[in-house]
Amino acid sequence: MKRYLTQRVGQALLVLWAAFSVSFVLLQVLPGDAILIKFQNPDLGLSPAQIAEMREAYGVDSPIWQQYLHTLLAMLRGDFGYSVQAGVPVSELIASNFPDTLRLALPGFALAVLIAAVLAFASNLVGFRWLKNALQSLPSLFISIPTFWLGIALIQLFSFQLRWIPVINPGPLQGLILPIITLAVPISAPLAQILIRSLDQVQTQPFVAVARAKGASYSGVLWRHVTLNALLPVLTVAGLLLGELIAGALITETVFGLSGLGQLTQQAVNNQDVAVLQAIVMISATGFVVINLLVDLITPLLDPRLQTWSGVTS
Repeated sequence: MKRYLTQRVGQALLVLWAAFSVSFVLLQVLPGDAILIKFQNPDLGLSPAQIAEMREAYGVDSPIWQQYLHTLLAMLRGDFGYSVQAGVPVSELIASNFPDTLRLALPGFALAVLIAAVLAFASNLVGFRWLKNALQSLPSLFISIPTFWLGIALIQLFSFQLRWIPVINPGPLQGLILPIITLAVPISAPLAQILIRSLDQVQTQPFVAVARAKGASYSGVLWRHVTLNALLPVLTVAGLLLGELIAGALITETVFGLSGLGQLTQQAVNNQDVAVLQAIVMISATGFVVINLLVDLITPLLDPRLQTWSGVTS
């Protein structure tokens, strides 16, 4: 167990280092200069010497390798630097926007899991072949719908046509209904596809035929014997999809005008605020790595057949 845990933690740290290095290089080659974007405005009345002092204070004139080491060591201490545009520590911006993203992302993921489960189990329990095929084809439709189009369509239908949810000054809960649906529908598609396929594969196993031969009902076998074995591939995919919530939140928050990491990312891109972008990339990568590390550690505990392969019992 210790050996397996050490290997997985080592791999996770390597992935984080690679994510930092790649994002640092890509952000450095972006056209534009955040210092010039903010301080070269004639209305500010700053002289070239003062702008040069600003560049020196932010360390953007240092050699790339020095900036790399300085940023890496600072992030290891939990210091994300300062935002050029906001003039405050990046950690403050993250702390003020992260809760808004969580309020959107966590219910959105929970709804995605619910939609996937309903589609998968309903397609296995319905008695009509045409209805089963229709339910199983819905995930392909969900995954092909652009997130921004879905958000606009939901606003048009529920806000303008039906007038159920106001667009202007909605309540705290009302304002999250459509964004959560917009975020959940595309994420539910791969979960539903994997769960449907996994259920079909598990039902071909000999133990299912034995349980049916003993007189168990189809629905009883599905709930008691098939479901637990079918959840393992879904658990792995769910861990991967959790890492995509930030990307989905970026589009959703932009469409609905919500505050959060998505909107903060958009503003940082527009202003070339490299420190903010680097922090968001690393926070997303850390969340992705931690979630998948937990999934890798939990999966062998749920399926004893994987313990020998993964070395958990050693």
